[in-house]
Amino acid sequence: MKERLIAGLDLGSAFIRLAVGQVSLGSDKRESLNMIGAVEVPSQGISKGGVSSLEDVVSSISGCLEQMERQIGLPIDEAYIGLGGPFVQVQLAKGVIGVSRVDGEIRDEDVQRVLETTRSVVNPINYEILHVLPRTFIVDGQVGVKDPIGMQGIRLEVEAHIVQGLAAPVRNITKAVFRTGLDVTELVFTALAAAEIVTTSRQRELGTAVICMGAATTSLVVYEEGELLHASVIPIGSDHITSDIAIGLRTSLEAAERFKKSFACANAATVHKSEEIDLRDLGAEQSEIVSARFVSDIAQARVEEIFERVEKELKKIERSGMLPAGVILTGGGVKLRGIADVAKEMLRLPVSLGSAANVPTPLIEIVQDPGFSTAIGLVHWGYENERLGRTPTGGRASKNGGDFMKKFSSPLKKLFKSFIP
Repeated sequence: MKERLIAGLDLGSAFIRLAVGQVSLGSDKRESLNMIGAVEVPSQGISKGGVSSLEDVVSSISGCLEQMERQIGLPIDEAYIGLGGPFVQVQLAKGVIGVSRVDGEIRDEDVQRVLETTRSVVNPINYEILHVLPRTFIVDGQVGVKDPIGMQGIRLEVEAHIVQGLAAPVRNITKAVFRTGLDVTELVFTALAAAEIVTTSRQRELGTAVICMGAATTSLVVYEEGELLHASVIPIGSDHITSDIAIGLRTSLEAAERFKKSFACANAATVHKSEEIDLRDLGAEQSEIVSARFVSDIAQARVEEIFERVEKELKKIERSGMLPAGVILTGGGVKLRGIADVAKEMLRLPVSLGSAANVPTPLIEIVQDPGFSTAIGLVHWGYENERLGRTPTGGRASKNGGDFMKKFSSPLKKLFKSFIP
């Protein structure tokens, strides 16, 4: 059997990261996923998850692909593409159908039909639906059904989360990917991909929140009873911390970024008042001695603002301080020292830093980097799609599931490719 490659491409505002996993059969004839490659390049032409310069994005993705193909020695033809940013929104929708069979047995096709009805409820013409994620089913008034297949009933209802992206940004990103010669396997909301790899099924069952902090935005997803409960995108990220430091020190963004990475701390109280740094050592044009405590105060103020926004989202769904499995922080922005302490104090929940550390791979340093959690999560998302027969919209495929997947993915690919000159 030929070993398959699964690629995940995370198009961030600061970095473009690409991870590749290989699916192979072990000696026990069981499939396993092994990460064989991961690269990152500076992101050009992407702002807040959207395209600001098409040519720059194409160039950045092409450079990332070239590095990866040299690293693994194999060509990459398609990838799962991560989409984030404020143009992605999540909405709860309901659908209802009558069961088609005379004997009343609910089959795969009934589940797919009821999920399809939710699309028509929330499908504005300027949005593209990325995922339809069933939250719960209702069979003849019986609530709380997780999997209705095989049950008897006449009326089947569903509550589902619809993840959708504003059409123009989605099409521009997809167009940029196609222009590199890379095919799009599926478009995936980045926060869902990251959560796939940094949480366990036990945590999602008990109730947990994943906060994915990128350069321009911070995404939040909340799980309970194994299903997505809430998701949102906050338009503040780690670049805002850098900008605040640059303004406070009246220095360049480059020097501010180096200061943030090396000396700043989100928990300013832990920084000694006597600790001082010369900005010239960090690349500034002129020598100036600044206090690390002063810079940490600036960073802490912005970090607190982010977690205040997260707390508001948790209050909306009545889960403030009430998630037994706590909060998991991931994404490149959570590398700031002391950020977990601030989150723990403000959210009143246990907090940990999440990464893809449990993924089999020789690339230990890469999988332990929270910045790669989305790219690796995309690979894992693709592997689970194939293994469990999930459809590109997040539902479950029928027994002849390939046809159903093609039904939705092929028209989208044709639509997106039509925008390529």
